[in-house]
Amino acid sequence: MSIKNVRLEVMQFLEKKIDSFVDEYLIPVEKIWQPSDLLPDSQNENFYEEVRELREIAKDLPYDFWVTLVGDTITEEALPTYESWLMEVEGIDNEGRNGWSQWIRQWTGEENRHGDVLNKYLYLSGRVNMREIEMTTQHLINDGFDIGTGTDPYKNFVYTSFQELATYVSHNRVAQIAKKYGDKKLSKMCKLIAGDEMRHHHAYSEFVTQIFKVDPSEMMLAFQHMMKHKITMPAHFLRESGQKISSAFEQFSDSAQRIGVYTANDYVDIMQKLIDKWEIDKITGLTDEAEKARDFLMKLPARMARISERLVIPQESHIFKWVQPALIK
Repeated sequence: MSIKNVRLEVMQFLEKKIDSFVDEYLIPVEKIWQPSDLLPDSQNENFYEEVRELREIAKDLPYDFWVTLVGDTITEEALPTYESWLMEVEGIDNEGRNGWSQWIRQWTGEENRHGDVLNKYLYLSGRVNMREIEMTTQHLINDGFDIGTGTDPYKNFVYTSFQELATYVSHNRVAQIAKKYGDKKLSKMCKLIAGDEMRHHHAYSEFVTQIFKVDPSEMMLAFQHMMKHKITMPAHFLRESGQKISSAFEQFSDSAQRIGVYTANDYVDIMQKLIDKWEIDKITGLTDEAEKARDFLMKLPARMARISERLVIPQESHIFKWVQPALIK
């Protein structure tokens, strides 16, 4: 049987458990938080006072913080790209509305709230150029992305396991910084978003755990492939208006590193967490090729840590069209 057919068989096997995955890792619409729970209520007569208070508190947040928050928001708002990509994965049948497509749609519904609440916060804050942000978001959706997984479910689940944990780290750190500067509303928003991301991480990493039980060698090779080629962030094609594709991503990453929201050390730490979570050292029944892949994976975090120590992050902030320094006192 071909590798592709085996993957399809494994996905169909796991699909039998999809209802339990939905119940455990996703929250019904009526019970989960919504953006309006966290923002000034436009129907409330105190709306303008609440907005004024939000804007006043927002003035204290530093430049790199705003750049990072904008980049995080744009990343969340490019959700149509991520959903359409996942719907093409082997074993996920949107036309047939199978269990996996149900999962993707409900996961998308939860994720959609993140960009929604952050966008509204940015708009109300008065600290950013919303038109430039909106153009960047449209560019990112237009440009799509290529995360190096193809339609392989094994590689895609490694990617989502890693990426959901990375977004947890990023939103959680933003929440901590916002709290430090006295912005309790923003801190709560990002804390709740981080909680969603961690829950989603647990789901996708559980899918990988289940695959390791039934197809350990191919799952190991898929894990090695993703780590060897490195995890590409979903906003890697980020660009500002009038600029070339991907031209803004490195500067955005530098801002995130400078304020400690997401660093090269975090990347290595997440890699090690996945190795530990999936108990890579204990998996049995591997082919010779998969054994070599395991050896590569076990040594990789230490090697990547040495490389990350040599990284030099520019001290000067890149000036983005999204955030003008003159606005940030």
